[in-house]
Amino acid sequence: MSSQVPFGNTHTTTKSPDLQVKADDWHDEPLTFRDRLMGMMPPTISLLVHTAILLLLAVVTYEEIEQEAARFIAIPAPDRVEDPPVEVELDPEIDVVLDNVALFNSAPAPVSAASAAANLPTLDQSLMAKANTSQLSIAAPTIGIPDSVALIEAVPDGEVKGEARDIVDSYQNALDRLSQELVWMLDESPVLVVWCFDQSKSMKDDQKEIRDRIETVYEQLGIVGRTENKSTKTALMTAVTSYGEMFIDHTLHQPTADRDQIRNAIDSIPVDTTGRELMSSAVGRAIGIYRDLARRGRKMAVVLVSDESGDRQNNDGYIEQAISVAKAADCKVYVLGRESVFGSPYAFLHWQHPQTNRHHYLRMDRGPETAFPEQLQTNGFHRRRDAFGSGFGPYEQSRLARETNGIFFMLPSAEAELVGRYKEKYDMEALRPYRPDLRAKIEVLTDRSEFPLRSLIWQVIQDLNPYAEANKKAIEMRLTFSLKPQDFIKQARREQEKAKMHLRYMAEAEQALLSGQHLREQEPDPRWQANYDLILAQLIAYQARIYEYGVALDAFIANPKIAAPMKGKRRLVHWDLRTVKKIRTEDAKPYVERANEQFTAVVKNHPGSPWAARAKWEMRRGYGADLFADYHLPYKTLPASVKPIPPPNI
Repeated sequence: MSSQVPFGNTHTTTKSPDLQVKADDWHDEPLTFRDRLMGMMPPTISLLVHTAILLLLAVVTYEEIEQEAARFIAIPAPDRVEDPPVEVELDPEIDVVLDNVALFNSAPAPVSAASAAANLPTLDQSLMAKANTSQLSIAAPTIGIPDSVALIEAVPDGEVKGEARDIVDSYQNALDRLSQELVWMLDESPVLVVWCFDQSKSMKDDQKEIRDRIETVYEQLGIVGRTENKSTKTALMTAVTSYGEMFIDHTLHQPTADRDQIRNAIDSIPVDTTGRELMSSAVGRAIGIYRDLARRGRKMAVVLVSDESGDRQNNDGYIEQAISVAKAADCKVYVLGRESVFGSPYAFLHWQHPQTNRHHYLRMDRGPETAFPEQLQTNGFHRRRDAFGSGFGPYEQSRLARETNGIFFMLPSAEAELVGRYKEKYDMEALRPYRPDLRAKIEVLTDRSEFPLRSLIWQVIQDLNPYAEANKKAIEMRLTFSLKPQDFIKQARREQEKAKMHLRYMAEAEQALLSGQHLREQEPDPRWQANYDLILAQLIAYQARIYEYGVALDAFIANPKIAAPMKGKRRLVHWDLRTVKKIRTEDAKPYVERANEQFTAVVKNHPGSPWAARAKWEMRRGYGADLFADYHLPYKTLPASVKPIPPPNI
């Protein structure tokens, strides 16, 4: 990339040019075809045929509901209907409010129905057949089944992999390691360090801690007041930038060695209220501003500080440009970041509304560790909302560090309000063969058709993707149910219809994976073997749980529980369906046994890894289902004249 071309179009302010600009308002040169392709990867999700859903929802007639309600032991319902949630109820059946962006920004692998049908095992319909009997009080559904994926016979070659990662226990530990890196750079020449901070609210405590420890970095470097020999040039200069939706240069194009100025610059970082972290373009912008200064006899390093992986659209459009700019400037990128969620793009923070007492999920981007998700996005009932650790950093940040010879410092995730937090220290040596593929997304996407097992797994993930509009109404199951008998029965019957469709989808996906067993044996990469093993086990387990789910609803209608309307200051708000150890039927037992056998094999074959940890977690969940009384502090209804505080963007 030419060093003569200025970095980006500039929006000026009254103080200084480039002080505050849109974080993604930059480019070094016209986008190449490759760059354009990177920005034009909107997902093409395989469509499921769901037209029949609307008809199925009407199967239960009003008269049937009235008859069943007559034998339902009613529980006193609240006198008034609760006001709707401001944004997202913490209750599991409520959809998370998302942007109108599909989860996967890539086209699926080509599908050949003819080749897929060849030698396909007979579909195991035992649980589906049971579900269609009177046991669930519903007639058999009629719905199209998605085609199985093509099974390509070619065996893939190995791929280039690598990592630049260091797990640290604290910011102090990370800064100690960063200081050592800077010492090595200073042995060769003076250094310019550009800090690039995430402006999100969740980062304020992190910024303060770094601000307070800046002194330690300088002291460890042993350059307090030191200058180069035979020169007045200070050995280490520092600049401070930050980003959210806007990019800000806090040191105004003037790097400094004055620690008070550095601390003041960090203090001036605002809180971005938009919730957008345009990370990749911000890194490119920071390098573009200071690279000319660095060329005057200094080595350059960027230190990126963030607890999120950044806006996906921005990453797709600018990550490769940022890497190219960093390489052209001979700039290393060091990242102080968090562990990514295992195989999933999102984590969620719990937030209780201070005015209404309602509970909300606040979504944050923290993964996945790979270019595209390699795990199911459903937990069997609904979209995943866990923060299961992957053992690696988010893909874009890890790629930035590796491609520039920097390091991703993985900080401990200490957020108490992180939903579904599961923290396990993995065996780092055992994880070495499972390193993510950190090549450019376009390379991963281009190679997909050459790797038959990977194409198969990606197709299964997409077919069961709850973020896809065509899928979510069929595979997002309700887990909380009304206290009112008639409403409960309506909800239960609708969910039983969906449960049968869900069973069919899971069974079809299981058979597609079983038909690719020979591809698993041919696959040379332990990571993809582990992906196959875990997903297959989950599909078997989820069929048992979905079947038990439908049976539990029938059992409750026949013999409903009674619960007190109040428990202390908390009020009964709904019935909550949860997994339990004990199953109700013999029908699910063979599935439970097969699932446990498969999960046990995952633990044995992939020890010390997230796959093994997830398999243990799945077995601990239990395979049965039951309904429990759920109590909350009473929700408050605000007067019409009072505008509710919106949930914060994080």
